[in-house]
Amino acid sequence: MKQEEQIVIVGAGLSGLTLAYVLSKHTIYPKILEASSRIGGRIQTIKGTRNTPLELGATWFSNIHSHLISLLDELGIEKFKQYTQGISLFETAVSNPIQQFKVPENQNSSFRISGGTQTLIDTLYDNIPAENIKLNTSVTKITDLDNTLLIETHNGEQLKANKVILCMPPQLISSTIKCFPALPENVQSLLPSVQTWMGGSIKFVIEYASPFWRNKGYSGMVFSHIGIVSEMHDHTNSKENKFGFTGFLNEGAITYTQEDRKKYVLQQLHAILGSEALDPLFYFDKEWKDEYIIGTNPIIQKPHQNNGHHLLQQSYMNDKLFFSGTESSQQFGGYMEGAIVSVKNTYKKLIDCL
Repeated sequence: MKQEEQIVIVGAGLSGLTLAYVLSKHTIYPKILEASSRIGGRIQTIKGTRNTPLELGATWFSNIHSHLISLLDELGIEKFKQYTQGISLFETAVSNPIQQFKVPENQNSSFRISGGTQTLIDTLYDNIPAENIKLNTSVTKITDLDNTLLIETHNGEQLKANKVILCMPPQLISSTIKCFPALPENVQSLLPSVQTWMGGSIKFVIEYASPFWRNKGYSGMVFSHIGIVSEMHDHTNSKENKFGFTGFLNEGAITYTQEDRKKYVLQQLHAILGSEALDPLFYFDKEWKDEYIIGTNPIIQKPHQNNGHHLLQQSYMNDKLFFSGTESSQQFGGYMEGAIVSVKNTYKKLIDCL
């Protein structure tokens, strides 16, 4: 049985949910199909033992990310400054002492979302009819039927829509969705070469009972060329009553089990911050390489490769198929800001042809 929809959005990450929210303000209510079992995409906030919000995905933004900040203001979501006060540390080489530096206060402060980045996702979800979002539904095929597009899913469901917007990494689109007739050859060649931001990264979070590093005069900011932790930041919440760190592990950490990664993280933090680091309340890390992030055989050479490519700005299948994920954005591709910019551009195209 085929359902008729005006607009179908594929992907319930930040771009997909924001597009649905923007359209809903104009009484247009698209259907959203999400392959995974949760909404949010590369935004994922988990809670520690003491309910500390801990970011496994997108975390920071700054004043130059004006579209994201406008959306937060519109939705009544508060932001707060990333803590950078005190001594920051840089491990350059095993043979060299740890370098110390301070981050000057300036206008380019980084911000975080109060309550966790998931607050943005949850608030968007609350402004969209819940029945319009379908999880665990992978789109496998899109066929042009002249006046409409036929969408087929992995479980045999079929939907027909006037417009389909792909709010997912282009590289993933290339390996999971077949189009009939096929997209132009230059587009087919481009998609697997569009780098997926965060793809392949390992982000860790760790929770503590107290901010012992702050008490010692440290900012919690660490960069390292020698340890398993390559980058780390203070992750205390906005009320400053829940404490921890978040950061990235080096590429070689992929070869370890999570238990081993935790052991090596604690060893490194012990060496640079003291014995209190050996007693966390909670530890978790995530490898961003599952089937919802990276498909098969990507052709990637550098960060942000082909993000915002001009071919991703065009519509296909007789102006019925659009790309609108953050990697499609010509500004801040890969970041939360890029997702919002891409949505605004796509919205203009849709309104012009609806």
